[in-house]
Amino acid sequence: MSLLMTSTITLSKGTDVSSGSGDDLQWPLRLWGMLITLCLVLFLDGLDVSMVGVAVPSIGADLGLSTSTLQWLISGYVLGYGGLLLLGGRTADLAGRRKVFLIAVAVFAIASLAGGLVDSGPLLIATRLIKGVAAAFTAPTGLSIITTTFAEGKARNKALALYTVFGASGFSFGLVFGGLMTGINWRYTFMLPVPIALIALVAGYFLIPRDKPSEAGSYDLVGATLLTASMLLLVFTVVSAPEAGWGSVRTIGSFVAVAALLAAFVRVEQRIAHPLVRLGMLRRPTLLRAAAAIVAMGGSFITFQFMVTLYLQDTLGWSPIHMAVALLPTGIIVVLSSTIMGGVIDRFGTQPLIAAGLLSMSLGYLLFLRMNDHPDYWTQILPTVLLLGAGFALGFSAINVQATNGVADHEQGLAAGLVQTAMQVGPAVVLAVATAMIGTTGSAENVQTAAEVLDGYRPALIFVMFVALAGLLTTVNFRRRPKLAPAMG
Repeated sequence: MSLLMTSTITLSKGTDVSSGSGDDLQWPLRLWGMLITLCLVLFLDGLDVSMVGVAVPSIGADLGLSTSTLQWLISGYVLGYGGLLLLGGRTADLAGRRKVFLIAVAVFAIASLAGGLVDSGPLLIATRLIKGVAAAFTAPTGLSIITTTFAEGKARNKALALYTVFGASGFSFGLVFGGLMTGINWRYTFMLPVPIALIALVAGYFLIPRDKPSEAGSYDLVGATLLTASMLLLVFTVVSAPEAGWGSVRTIGSFVAVAALLAAFVRVEQRIAHPLVRLGMLRRPTLLRAAAAIVAMGGSFITFQFMVTLYLQDTLGWSPIHMAVALLPTGIIVVLSSTIMGGVIDRFGTQPLIAAGLLSMSLGYLLFLRMNDHPDYWTQILPTVLLLGAGFALGFSAINVQATNGVADHEQGLAAGLVQTAMQVGPAVVLAVATAMIGTTGSAENVQTAAEVLDGYRPALIFVMFVALAGLLTTVNFRRRPKLAPAMG
């Protein structure tokens, strides 16, 4: 709490923040409480993903689940999250942000409790899917509450920097909490979010201001169904392709079905009076750049951590807490940067920071390719960990600021949902492709030595590096020089 209160964010009268002057005014305590509550829930979303990732080996051993089944403990959450984010953002705009946020947090708490109690693999996966759906409503709703409370400019940049950094640090620190909880019992990785969610629920009830639902509009359930089905089928196709064969009728047919579902989604959005996605929004260059960057950044980072976690624990025999502490500097860098990123964005703008972040991460992945089967932490692992932390700190907040700049209040939920969807579905696809690359080497299943396992992982690690580089190149290529204003006579 003291770390957050050192920020120099300022507020004008009421709950509307001036984007220009007003640096001499301090935020009211109630507004601080609201922002911290929203940050806590986003932190919880990231925390939940990585905690369960650490616990996966223990869950499999305890419940007798196969590797393919265990994968859905991660994929179920991510796909529920990413598949319904757009509907979550749209629902927040239409039904009222406060109501949607509180209901979704309550569902998240209940599903977390159920996950800690069940003894069935399918039921456990079902609770993960429900939690992902709940997060699909809390994340864009929380972001739209912020962007409609704080006026565009310095204050919103600083508030968004704090908010998005919590999401990134939640994933990083979830590794530590996951290691600690798994050391006691894997069920605690499911139970830990329950009291945190309840605290956020009570705080949100008292601190989030009531808002009026939009008078116009309706729910595009057909569009939401088509989009969610296409994303689920895409990830399932990529995950199952190594077993079925990339050139098999099943795989090719699945890709054709994905394309057909997406085409149907576009057609529905063009014809419906109140679409889930106003297609004109997709022509916003700042939003497209933000989406491309978040896919590259999130996809490479999540996939890298997934592979490194498996290698360090399953192959080198590191304990969950040993592995988590080794990766902790990434989270520390992200958290410490939260108090200054708003000012950094004001000074340098979003595009240079996004490019710098992706460059830093690309270099980190490149350095990690020096890894051997007896790694020295200080020279082979720590440099990559530090570069990834710096890259995420520089780019993550800037991406979210860029995505929502210039968007009207009634479409803030949509803009937030689009970039959050890219953050969830993109990494799911990147992870699926990387996993498929490991499978096609034949090394991940039958090797006897750490060196052979690492050789099996290496193509996927190279792929991760190229994902980050592709994001960097796309960002650079999309940049346009600003037009100079005509000289005044």
